[in-house]
Amino acid sequence: MRDRLGQSAGRKRGPLTGPNPTDRGKLGSKIHLICDRNGLPLSLGISGANMHDSLGLEPLVRGIPLIRSRRGPRRRKPAKLHADKGYDYDHLRRWLRRRGIRPRIARKGIESPQRLGRHRWVVERTVSWLAGCRRLHRRYELKAEHFLAFVAIAAALIGCRRLTQHRTSLAPDQLTCPSDTWA
Repeated sequence: MRDRLGQSAGRKRGPLTGPNPTDRGKLGSKIHLICDRNGLPLSLGISGANMHDSLGLEPLVRGIPLIRSRRGPRRRKPAKLHADKGYDYDHLRRWLRRRGIRPRIARKGIESPQRLGRHRWVVERTVSWLAGCRRLHRRYELKAEHFLAFVAIAAALIGCRRLTQHRTSLAPDQLTCPSDTWA
């Protein structure tokens, strides 16, 4: 039996796929993202479903673009970075501090998840916005670059929607860029 792309059912789907530990070992991809405190995606990445989250942090932080602010020079890095317990490694904390970013990472076995949850829900909401794009539910693309492009298009649509909502809720003299703040 062949699907719409002319491939037989059950074939592997290109690079950056791996056995999903929560779905009976089926191949899949994982979307990684960093967003600001308003939920706008700043940096995106994909990996195999079996890759640990901590391995994707450094490329994501390096991929954060410069942000134009109203006063002073452009910001090159966030002041602090909130993350869950999957990123609780000393080498990641040291790497963030060397870059001048204060890590706010929950410690395994010490801190309760509710304390960090005050900030973490913003990322979870952004992930749910991405999940609202039907194309991202199942990876049809053989090339990882094509799947990443669809993720980037979805992130651009999220940014566009947030910007238009933000502009309509403010008076014309109060317009600001919602990405001036960092999480």
